[in-house]
Parts: sequence; structure tokens; C-alpha cells
Amino acid sequence: MTNRLDRDFSALALFRYTLPSILSLLFMSLYQMVDAIFISNFVGENALASMNIVYPVISVMLAITLMLTTGGSAIVARKMGEGKEQEAKEDFTVIMLTAAVLAAVLSLLSMLFMQPLLRFLGATPALYDDCLGYLGTLIPFMPMAALQIVFSTFLITAGRPGLGFFLTAVSGVSNIILDYVLMVPLDMGIEGSAWGTVAGYLIASVPALLYFSFQRRGSLYFVRPKFRARMLGFSCFNGSSEMVSNLSVSVTTLLFNKLALHYMEEAGVTAVTVVLYAQFLLTAVFMGFIGGAAPIISFNLGSGNQKRQATLFRHCTFTVLLMTAVVVVASYLLARPIVSVYIRQSSDIFPLALHGFLLFAVSYLFAGFNIYASGLFTALHNGKVSAIISVLRTFVLLVLSLLLLPRFIGADGIWLAVPVAEFLACLVSVGYLIGYRKQYHFTFGLRKKTELDA
Repeated sequence: MTNRLDRDFSALALFRYTLPSILSLLFMSLYQMVDAIFISNFVGENALASMNIVYPVISVMLAITLMLTTGGSAIVARKMGEGKEQEAKEDFTVIMLTAAVLAAVLSLLSMLFMQPLLRFLGATPALYDDCLGYLGTLIPFMPMAALQIVFSTFLITAGRPGLGFFLTAVSGVSNIILDYVLMVPLDMGIEGSAWGTVAGYLIASVPALLYFSFQRRGSLYFVRPKFRARMLGFSCFNGSSEMVSNLSVSVTTLLFNKLALHYMEEAGVTAVTVVLYAQFLLTAVFMGFIGGAAPIISFNLGSGNQKRQATLFRHCTFTVLLMTAVVVVASYLLARPIVSVYIRQSSDIFPLALHGFLLFAVSYLFAGFNIYASGLFTALHNGKVSAIISVLRTFVLLVLSLLLLPRFIGADGIWLAVPVAEFLACLVSVGYLIGYRKQYHFTFGLRKKTELDA
């Protein structure tokens, strides 16, 4: 069977191949936004703040899964490019099992230490019950959330991005419908939103589990696992940037919340929640694009086709820059409608959230390129550079900005911390792309015919 990754991709063909991945990420971000919208409108603004308070716990679990999945997908795709089909299937099976087991262990630990965990996260007496209801419902089902991430990534590697998008779309629509039914007619509050999310996990993961278990005609499916410690270790190292990004989100969300409470009280936490959920939606296009393109990059690395890789890099870079322009314009044109979806314009919190959104939106000028650069180096098996970019943009530079800027300019420093961090990280990303241009055959813009074209 011909591997769907083994071909030349024009710019249009690349966009078509990555489109399901982009749409999948958009759907995932949209149905998480719907959770927040329904909670804010049908339960209350304190419940929305509670949802943000417990997010770091969920983020830690998903971060570990992303580390295994993104790092492992690059390994599997490269082995497919090298013609090691059986070994690729064995590695895929081991990665899936490892992700599920780790998620189960972390879920159990979270359930055992739920109360001290919530106190550590900053759940105030006014928020504690909602935090407990939401997190307590989700935690037992985190292994299924982990499998959803594994399968959505490896369906792209298997050349079936359309199936991945279909499952994500169905789970997202189901989540939206169940959110409304459980929270409005059945009046289940924030727990109803959590049960809708659980249903989304199951709808997305169970059919994919059956697909990889029973179909035997594709390029990837489950086989008897063969444990390779070195493969798992390199998967973790290569995917460490994705884990760091999500772990950093946990830490920085906690820091955002504490600073917002200090400078703007509980209204500030709600405003921060709105801005961070909008960020996930607006950056989803970049994460989806590099998620869809990464298996192609890794496959070309394995096959050794330098000309194809150079062309692919040019197409990817052009697409990311074009998407950046679209996202920046959209973020400013749609700022008021986006904020009003979460918070009524008559609310005292609305002007605060809108002001924060407009300042924060500057970050979209640089965020997409940083996400692309980090994902590109992961796909090229250069986990070190990928991790450096991620650590800088999502943790080191961001934490420094959060700690320093509010001291000088007050609450506005909270909103401007991410734009400053993304700008500085973008300088680093560009530097690495230039520095590695010969090793990985990066070409910028139009070029003259070289030995690669011979």
C-alpha cells in the first residue's frame, strides 16, 4: 500500500492535508469555549473562574500525553519513511499503552489528594464547591482524554486526517448539545458541563480505538507491542517542548490568577479566563497546521529527500505568515463579540476583559511563528532546540514578564506579559532557523537552482 505521506506537496496540497488537523484543533478549542460560555451564562461568573482555577491539573495530565505523542509520532513517521513499517507499528502501540497507563496513575493520585490540591491551586471558599464538582467529574476519565490526543495525532501520521477531524467534530457537537441539556433543562450546574466534556472524550476515542484495533489495510494499526526503552526515552525528549508548553500553562495560569486577584480581585480572574480561552481558539490554527505538517516533515527526514524537504519548508513558512495576518486582523475586528460571548456587555467585568483582550492580542503577531518553529524542530528530531523555544516563550520569558511588568505599569502589565514574551521568543526562533538552514535545508523565499534540484 502506498504511504500517503510519500509524495510531493504543493502549497495547496499541503493546506488540504493539514486542514483537517486545523479544523480539529479549532473544534476542540470551540467546544472548550462552549463549556466556558455555558458556565458563565447559566451557572455564573464565579463558576467560570473555578473552571480556570482547576485547569492546571488537567493541563499537567495532557502535557505528559502530548510529550509522548508528538515526540513518538515524529519517530514513527521517520521509521515509516525509512521503510521500517513493522517497527513503526510496534512503537505506536507502546506509545498508546504508555499514555493510557500514565493518565490512569495521575488520575488516581489526583482523586486521593483532591482537597489539598484544590487549596494549593487557590480555590477560595466562594469557588471551592464548583472547583470540586468540575474537577471531580473529569478526573476519572482522563485516560480517555489521553487516548483522544494519541489517536488524533496518529490518525494524521497514518494518512487519515479526515477521520480524525470527523471524530473531533462529532465529539465537539455532542459536547455542545449535552452541555445545554445537562446545564439548562436538567440544571446540573458546572458538573453538567464536565459530563458533557466526558462524553466528548469517549465519542472521540472509542471509535479510533476500534479503528486501530481491527483495520489491517492502513499504514498504522495495533500489533503486539515490543517495548524499547530507548524509543520511549527519545519520544519524551523529542516531545519535551510540547510537555513544557502545557506544564508552563499550568504554572503561568496559576500566576495569572494570583496576580489578577491581587490587582483586580475576583473580577480579574474572570477576565483572565476569557482572554486565555480566546487565546486557545486563536492559536489553534497554528497548532493544527504544524500538527498536520509534522508527519510529512518527519517522513521526508527518514526518506532523505532533501529537495522535497526544502520545498515543504517554504510552503509551511509562507502558510504560517499568511495565517498570522488573518488571526491578528480577526482578533481586533472580533474583540468585542468574542468577549461578549462570555460576559454580558452590561456587566462591570466586560470593560476590564475587553481592555485586557486588546492588549493581549498583540501577542498573535509572534505566537504563530513560535509555535511553528518549535513544532518544526520536534518533527526534525531536534528536541533540544524545540524545548528551548518552548521553555522561553511559555515559561522563562513569560514568568519574568509577569513578575516585572505589573510592578511598573500595574494591571496592564499582566495583559502585556504574553506579547513581550512572544516577541523575544520570536527573535530566538528566527535565529535558530537561520542557524540550522544548511543542516535541514531551510530556504527562505524564492531561490536559485541548487544541487538539490539536480
